[in-house]
Amino acid sequence: MLNEFNQVINYIEEHLTDDLSLAEISRYAGVSDYHFRTIFYYLSGYTLSEYIKKRKLSEAGLDLLHGEKVTDVALKYGYQSVDGFTRAFKKWSGLLPSEVIKKGTSKVFPKISFALTIRGGIDMEFRIEEKPAFNLVGVSKCVHMQFRGINQEIVKLAESITDAQKAEMHALQNLEPYEIVNASYEADANFLREEGYLTHLIGVLTTKEQVSDRLEKVPVAAGTWAVFPNEGPFPSTLQETMAKIYSEWLPSSGYEVINAPVFSFTKMDKEKKAYAYSEVWIPVRKLA
Repeated sequence: MLNEFNQVINYIEEHLTDDLSLAEISRYAGVSDYHFRTIFYYLSGYTLSEYIKKRKLSEAGLDLLHGEKVTDVALKYGYQSVDGFTRAFKKWSGLLPSEVIKKGTSKVFPKISFALTIRGGIDMEFRIEEKPAFNLVGVSKCVHMQFRGINQEIVKLAESITDAQKAEMHALQNLEPYEIVNASYEADANFLREEGYLTHLIGVLTTKEQVSDRLEKVPVAAGTWAVFPNEGPFPSTLQETMAKIYSEWLPSSGYEVINAPVFSFTKMDKEKKAYAYSEVWIPVRKLA
């Protein structure tokens, strides 16, 4: 897949002055839009739209150094007005376009390329499971996106669960992993940036449809799940596993991630402080 990603980078370079849509780029890559944007972020550290914007502004700066007029450069890279281009260029480079022309200096954001890097030779255990359609049932809350550390809003959500809610979840639970799970979905930034909000649900998996108004029900279509067991200090091991899934496993797995709830469960070790066994369940499908 890394070779395909580098081909996409070349495609973007050839069309920097065109009105590039993210959907068009994903079609060229031959994978779903959601999967491509997700893997691109975890490999590069940039969202696809951020990368394209930075590359356009970088090339615009070079054009200004080569004597092209600000108006022509702004239109060339898709800006509707000189003012809009000037604001974007100033925010990115710290310089006004006129300063680039006057001082003969600009900022550069080079084209990226992807290469396989061996990072410590750590094996990633996983298994593939097929699941029928089911419901995630539990209590949910809109919380701030947080990649590291313990999210206190989720802690408060867990503490708010009543005995009646717990009893109903236990009665409804009838599908693996037969554990209380933490599921995340409806993220403002599609899980690609540590900003905005997402919906977090604490609950169980069930094929039952009758649920009281004490609990939220989220339907999930039948599909394939990649499951990643992990064990170690909590929550850092769980969060590092999540990052490795997207940056190391998915690019070479032959699977693509789909836009459905990701969930995990954690069993704390009673003998070791802040130590746990966890599993991360990622919804995927085979690449064509």
